[in-house]
Order: sequence, then C-alpha cells, then structure tokens
Amino acid sequence: MSTRAQIRFATREEGVTFSEHPSAIHAQFYRHHDGYPEGLGVDIANSFINQCPINGRSWEIEDLDTKHGDLEYIYYIWQAPGKGTFISIFEVGFGWCDSCGSKTWGKDKCIFVGEPGNLIDKYKLNTNANG
Repeated sequence: MSTRAQIRFATREEGVTFSEHPSAIHAQFYRHHDGYPEGLGVDIANSFINQCPINGRSWEIEDLDTKHGDLEYIYYIWQAPGKGTFISIFEVGFGWCDSCGSKTWGKDKCIFVGEPGNLIDKYKLNTNANG
C-alpha cells in the first residue's frame, strides 16, 4: 500500500503560523509512495542539512490547484531570504466509518513544526544495536 503525500512550498511571513495550512503556496509536488515522516520527512530534512539531492525518489510537479482525495500527509517547506527553513507536517484528517463502510473526512492534524534537524531527531529510525 502506498503512503501518498504532497510537498508544498510557502513563504515565511509575519503573522502566518506554521501549524496551519497557509492560504498561498508557490509550488507543489506529489509523492505516490513512502510519504510518511520517517521516509519522506527525513529525506527532505537531510536534503536541507547536507545540501544534497533526494535520490531515487519519484516526485511529480503539480498544478497549484491539484487536490488529491487519497493523501495521508501534506508537507510545507517555509522559506524566506535571510531566515531559517521550517517544515510543517500535517496528517490528513480522515478515518473509517464502520457503519457506512467508507472514508470520513475530518480536520487535518499538524504533527510536526520545526527546523530540518528537529525533524530528523524526531523521525529518523534508530538502527543501532540498542534499537
């Protein structure tokens, strides 16, 4: 099963909180698989920290008005000249209705706001001998 995500780019502005969807974005990409924070989130953060490309990953450039009904995560990359980069991750709000047997839509939940290093600290899988 695929974990679908959108990656959106927004400008850091006074009075705009990182924990809410912004009203304007400048670019948008779609990722059909591995869109979870431990995968895509860590890849994005590593790209900023190490100034390296994200290799072996399939991204599609999208029109800014494209909407998907099957997303699980939405990422925002917040940038402005002279300011640090912040990343927000939203878990798309849907659940399963047992009585009707279909998806139900709710409010998206912001599960992360921070700088790339903070994202790695929170989501990078620990693969050492201790776990």
